[in-house]
Amino acid sequence: MNLNDFIIMRHELLLTTVIIILLIAEVFSIFEKGEKSISEFSFGIEMFAILLFLIITLVGFVPSGRGMLFGGMYQTDEIRILMKNILNIGTLIILFQSVSYLRKNENKEKSTEFILLLFSTLLGMNFMVSSGDFLMFYLGLELATLPLAALAAFDKFKNKFSEAGIKFILLAALSSGVTLYGISMIYGTNGSIYFSDVSLTFSDEGLQILAFIFFISGLAFKISLVPFHFWAADVYEGAPVNITSYLSVISKGAAVFIFIILLYHVFPVISKEWTYLLYALSILTMTIGNLFAIRQQNLKRFLAFSSIAQAGFILLGVIGEPQLGLASVIYFVLIYVFSNLGAFGVVSAISNFSGKENMNDYNGLYQTNPKLSLVLMLSLFSLAGIPPVAGFFGKFFLFTAAAQKGFYGLVIIATLNATISLYYYLLVIKAMFINKNEQPVEYFRNDFFTRTGLLICVLGMIIIGFASFIFDGIFSMS
Repeated sequence: MNLNDFIIMRHELLLTTVIIILLIAEVFSIFEKGEKSISEFSFGIEMFAILLFLIITLVGFVPSGRGMLFGGMYQTDEIRILMKNILNIGTLIILFQSVSYLRKNENKEKSTEFILLLFSTLLGMNFMVSSGDFLMFYLGLELATLPLAALAAFDKFKNKFSEAGIKFILLAALSSGVTLYGISMIYGTNGSIYFSDVSLTFSDEGLQILAFIFFISGLAFKISLVPFHFWAADVYEGAPVNITSYLSVISKGAAVFIFIILLYHVFPVISKEWTYLLYALSILTMTIGNLFAIRQQNLKRFLAFSSIAQAGFILLGVIGEPQLGLASVIYFVLIYVFSNLGAFGVVSAISNFSGKENMNDYNGLYQTNPKLSLVLMLSLFSLAGIPPVAGFFGKFFLFTAAAQKGFYGLVIIATLNATISLYYYLLVIKAMFINKNEQPVEYFRNDFFTRTGLLICVLGMIIIGFASFIFDGIFSMS
C-alpha cells in the first residue's frame, strides 16, 4: 500500500488505528476507570478518544481526489469524502455529549466498550458510503448494524435497554435478509455485483424491478421510511439517549447517503419507477410521522417520529433534479446533524441529571435552565424549518429540487406537513416557556464537554444557513 492508497482510505485506516489504540489501552488498563470521583477535566479514556477522533475529523478535510481500490470494490471522490466528514462531525458532537453519561458510576467500567462500539459502527458506515459493489456495501452495512444493537442494549441490567437491543437486532436481521435477497436477485439477473456493471445491464424487466424493491426495502428500514418505521419509536425510547441520537442522525444520515448514491449511479435506468415509488413513500412518511409525533409525551419517542417525518422531507430532494437534489440532500443532512443533536443534547443532559424524559417534565424549564431551553427552542425551530435558523434553508432547497421536476403537488403536501410539524414542536416550546410548574427541573450546570457539544450545534444552526458558500461548494461537487 503506497501513500496515495493511504490518502484514499484515510478515514477508514485512521479510524481502525484509533480502535486498535483504544483496545491496547483497555487491555493494559492505561486509564483508571474505577475512581470514586472524577473531575471535569480528568484525562480519562473519554477525553483521549475525543482527542484522537478530533484529529481524524480534521484530517478528513485534507483535499484529495478520486480513487478506487480492490478492483473497484472501494471508491472515493469529493462528494463521498464530504459525506464521511459530515458523519464524523456528528459523531464528534455525540462523543462530547456522552462524556457525562460515561462518567456516571454505573458506566465508568464500560466506557471503553461504548467508544469502541461507536467507532466500529462508524467504520462500517464509511465502508458502506465508499462501496463500489454490493459485497462491500453489505459488509459495511452489517459492520454498522451489529455494534448498534449492542449499544442499544448497553445497560444490560435495565429491561428497557435489553428490549430495545432485542427489537433492533431482530428487525435489523429481517431487513438484512430482505436486502441480501434483493442483492442475490440483482446478481442473478445481471451477472455482476459491481455497481458500474449493474448500471449498464439493469433494465425495467419484472424480475429486476422485484429485485430492486427487495433491495430498497432493506435500506428503507435503516432510514425508517413508512411502512418500515415500526422499530424506530420503541428502540429510540429504550436505548440510552446518546445512542438514540446516534441512530436518529448518524445511522440515518449514512443510509440516506448510500441510498441516493445507489439510485443515481446504479439504478438510473428505472428512475421513472423509483420516482413514483418515493413520491408515495414521501407523502406517507411525512404524514404518518407528523400525526404520531403529535400524540407523544416521551421526548425520545417524540423525536423518533419527528425524525421519521424528516426522512419524508429528504425524499423530496432525492426525487428532484439530480444535481440540485444531491446537493440539497447532503446540505439538509448537514443541518439535520446540528439541529437534531442540539435537541437530543438537551434531552440527554436533563435525563442524565434528573432521569426525566417526558414533555410534562419540561414545564417551566425556562425558569430554572434558560440556556438549555433556548438551545432546545433553536433546535426545534430548525427542525420545523422556521427562519432564520438553518433548517429553513435546508427545507427550502429540498422543496426547490422537487419543484424543478414539476412535483408541485408534493411540495404543497410537504408544506402542509411542515405546518403540522410546527404545531407539535411548539408544544415543547410552550411547555418550557409558558406552562407553569411548581417543581420544574432544578438548575444544574453541565460539564465542559456537554456545553461544547451544544455550542457547536447552536453555531451550526445559526451560521450554515447564511454561509452561502457551503451550499455552493456542495452543489459544485454534485
